[in-house]
Amino acid sequence: MLPVLEAFFNFVVMEKVAFIINPFSAKKNYQPFLNELKTKVNNPLYYVSESIPGTDEFIQTYFKEVDIFVAIGGDGTISTVAKNLINTEKILAIFPAGSGNGFSNETQFSKNLDELLGKIEAKKSRKIDTFTVNDRLSINVSGTGFDGKVVKEFEKTSRGFKNYIKVSLKTFFNYKPIKVKFFDEEYQKYNGRYLMMNIANTRQFGNNAYIAPKASKSDGLVDMVLVKKFPLTYSALFAFRMFTKRLKDDEYVTYLPVSEISFKVNTKNWHLDGEFNKIKSPVHVKVQPSSLNILV
Repeated sequence: MLPVLEAFFNFVVMEKVAFIINPFSAKKNYQPFLNELKTKVNNPLYYVSESIPGTDEFIQTYFKEVDIFVAIGGDGTISTVAKNLINTEKILAIFPAGSGNGFSNETQFSKNLDELLGKIEAKKSRKIDTFTVNDRLSINVSGTGFDGKVVKEFEKTSRGFKNYIKVSLKTFFNYKPIKVKFFDEEYQKYNGRYLMMNIANTRQFGNNAYIAPKASKSDGLVDMVLVKKFPLTYSALFAFRMFTKRLKDDEYVTYLPVSEISFKVNTKNWHLDGEFNKIKSPVHVKVQPSSLNILV
């Protein structure tokens, strides 16, 4: 293809694409991405987000004329963009720029702009599931208990994997288990105290930490992962299994595949896709099958 025609072709394709940048992701260094984008896309439509309401307003403003919305950030950024696209034909694409990038890893998006632009030109997509926690959207993994507390403390740091490990270790030794009580008779045998409870639509938190190795984002179910507080002697085995995709049901870990479930828990501290939230009991979790269109 002639260079002039090739440039024109790229411009036409990118006309219906919007790039939404979280300036607080990637250690607040988004400028290299933006510079590269401007050299490869003619006059790209982009928005450097100032707030969640600002992102929502930008998406709604350009909703009719844009087919593909690209989220540049971590799982929280992606979820913010995704909530505007649920149950529509609009397509979500991702350039990972977070501290964990769990959802990006699970949907095969890399930090390669050329690869992303190639996918955009091909414009192939597929539907995946999402779920809600008391009507709040989650696309990846959400939870309460130990990891909810970790996320709360982690947000006080400069982020990064090392800080996440430090906060996790500090929290583990002082954390008192949460108390969970299920409403449905079928699940009442699982009532009890747990270190943490996670709701997994995909397999990993991020950083290749696989909390639910058998979870699928397109089966109409989420994996509820109940983890009892374990002794220090078990912690190395737990970590090894999590990072090698080998976590399974045992005396400390229980998996419950569910499409909908309700329960009470004696804490309000949750994380939704890695972002801290306050959620009151009772809690209702519900899968939204095939509700989000993802670029592939």
